[in-house]
Amino acid sequence: MSQRENSTVVPELLPLIPLRDVILFPNLVVPLFVGRERSIRALEEAMREGHVVALATQRHAETMDPEPEDIYEIGCIATVMQELKLPDGTAKALVEGEKRFRILEYVQTDPYFVVRVEYIEESLEVDVETQALMRTLIADFEKAAELGKPIPQEVIVAASAIEEPGRLADFVAFHLNLKVEEKQEILEALVPTERLERAARFLRKELEILELGSKIQSRVKEQMSQSQREYFLREQLKAIQQELGTLDETQAEIEEYTAKIKEAGMPQAVEEKALKELGRLEKMPPQSAETAVIRTYLDWLVGMPWNIESEEKLDLVAAQEILDADHYGLEKVKERVLEYLAVHKLTDKMRGPILCFVGPPGVGKTSIGRSIARSLNREFIRISLGGVRDEAEIRGHRRTYVGALPGRIVQSISQVKTRNPVFMMDEIDKVGMDFRGDPTSALLEVLDPEQNYAFQDHYLEVPFDLSDVMFITTANLLDPIPAPLRDRMEVIHFPGYTEDEKLHIARQYLVPKQLAEHGLTPGKLEITDDAIREIIRRHTREAGVRNLERTIAAVCRQVARKVVEGKKGKTTVGARTLQKYLGPPKFSYGLAEEKDEVGVATGLVWTEVGGDVIFIEATTMPGKGGLTLTGQLGDVMRESATAALSYIRTRAKDLGVEPDFIEHNDLHIHVPAAAIPKDGPSAGITMATAVASVLTGCPVRRDLAMTGEITLRGRVLPIGGLKEKLLAAHRAGITTALIPKDNVRDLELLPEHVREDIKIVPVSTMDEVLALALVQGCGPAKRKVARKRG
Repeated sequence: MSQRENSTVVPELLPLIPLRDVILFPNLVVPLFVGRERSIRALEEAMREGHVVALATQRHAETMDPEPEDIYEIGCIATVMQELKLPDGTAKALVEGEKRFRILEYVQTDPYFVVRVEYIEESLEVDVETQALMRTLIADFEKAAELGKPIPQEVIVAASAIEEPGRLADFVAFHLNLKVEEKQEILEALVPTERLERAARFLRKELEILELGSKIQSRVKEQMSQSQREYFLREQLKAIQQELGTLDETQAEIEEYTAKIKEAGMPQAVEEKALKELGRLEKMPPQSAETAVIRTYLDWLVGMPWNIESEEKLDLVAAQEILDADHYGLEKVKERVLEYLAVHKLTDKMRGPILCFVGPPGVGKTSIGRSIARSLNREFIRISLGGVRDEAEIRGHRRTYVGALPGRIVQSISQVKTRNPVFMMDEIDKVGMDFRGDPTSALLEVLDPEQNYAFQDHYLEVPFDLSDVMFITTANLLDPIPAPLRDRMEVIHFPGYTEDEKLHIARQYLVPKQLAEHGLTPGKLEITDDAIREIIRRHTREAGVRNLERTIAAVCRQVARKVVEGKKGKTTVGARTLQKYLGPPKFSYGLAEEKDEVGVATGLVWTEVGGDVIFIEATTMPGKGGLTLTGQLGDVMRESATAALSYIRTRAKDLGVEPDFIEHNDLHIHVPAAAIPKDGPSAGITMATAVASVLTGCPVRRDLAMTGEITLRGRVLPIGGLKEKLLAAHRAGITTALIPKDNVRDLELLPEHVREDIKIVPVSTMDEVLALALVQGCGPAKRKVARKRG
């Protein structure tokens, strides 16, 4: 350790040590820890050359290797009084500030800073104004100590003894908790009076904070004293009641409710509401009817899962396995659930999605909700909204009504004891409204991610966070759902199962399930794939699989009866023996014609129960240009027939048809089956082909089917339901299918074996359709037009 022995003359060239978070003022002593290489070398140089060093503060403390522009220009010359080398290579120094300086230039930057400095001298004269400032500063300094500022008494005494104005300002600023920038501002005030004013301003600000803190502390102390007094009196009252044996059940109930409220994890506002109601209960006489209402309300409040959540499994592979094991197909729904899981895995806080499954009955909308909950490891809630007409079913009743209860949303979440279940609202398209309100309007808040974080039930009257709930709604039709409600949901359509999908579902899920429910085993009953396909085609007609399951159950019941009656061995049910169990077929399905016919074209249609083939018939008869359309055709289909006829008339010459044929003939277009309503534009090219065939006398190929909308110019426009239509064509034995060119992108959804068995030809004009559909070799010379000239 080395120590300064006598003062030295301060030179103009000095080693510089940059300081971090420290400001040194003249005439004050501070300890410094020196750790950076440049600073250690500068300290060593100072110890060799008179113990004098220049100290200036960095502008940013986090800068590890400062450059000249990172250091303030105004600093303080210091004398190193002591130096101590530490084992880790750093040093500790005790320094005393001497006088201010300004850096004129950096003479050297490596291996340490050397600067040329200009020393700043200041006036020691004290006028009346300066003396008043000094007295004000000392008085405020003493007041700060009285208000709790940790300033030792000897520091107050030392400040009072200082007669130099600049030194007093430095002394006060050093002992205040000022920011480095504020202390540097005082250090750079070169005029003592200005320095006193700045120090007084900062001290006044500190006094305001101390006075405010003192007021707050007094208020808190008063409140604590009041609370402690009430607690003490209550404990005394309780002890007296226990000694007298009069401790009533009401007080025990109040304490029980208090403990439950504290343990429920309620938000602060909800907890205050609960304690307020508890206070009302405490003041009421036990025989009052209102006490039962308050007890029920408190039971609902403490029973809500305010901070209880199911721990989600964020394993995409396991979730995929669960969804695939429970349901076949429905890829879009499964992908949406897995996407939600993936995003949830990347972000901690994510709002629950609000999905709407729309599709015909029996396609798995409700059952997949349970699978989604199981794949997410969440609780599952299902409520049916069919026939709900009262808004209170959703929001609850006001507590002013006798027997009031929360709505079904709050009731269901309270039952499962978790705030993030999978919540399914079934049949949302069947919600009604009457004089009691509109439930769909109440659902607007529930199903809006921007609002449901603070859902208020009329009964609870406090907000409950529904943003973590995964809402799923189901509907058979989208149109009855009001537009504002529909806009809040992500709609996923369930198109209905194809024949192949139904076969797979029956084989993998339905048959094993029914065998188990009827006490049978695969060793006692086998239903072949041909039999299942026959059931699908001729004994059921649906988009889902409910009737298919019932029909399989009917077969199982008859076999179970025979087993009980003593039948031995295994029963095999095939397509040929199926009639024995189910009777004659209830339905028929379209098959290709046996021969090419004039005026009959094969079309492809989509229905809610899947695709099918239809045979559009056209014929002419003597008349005056009338067009008759039969078969329960809708407006769109009638317009398609008109457009098809207009196109044929414009191309009459090219087709070898007399231009005035329409003046002497009536045209009749019929679409079997007549009892079934039909509509849509996709039969446009089929009707045009049938009309062209009957007018030209050319047969239409029986192995070819088509679908597409027609325009007056003969353009073929895209249509929907292509997958189901082509599956129906494959089932009917069609070998060639004409589709709009714009629908080629939809072929990816088609099974591979169907694409291999059917020749699919994209077309964009009616000319291409007629060239492919009409039998080859039937030229204009052979075309006949049945007409009668007047």
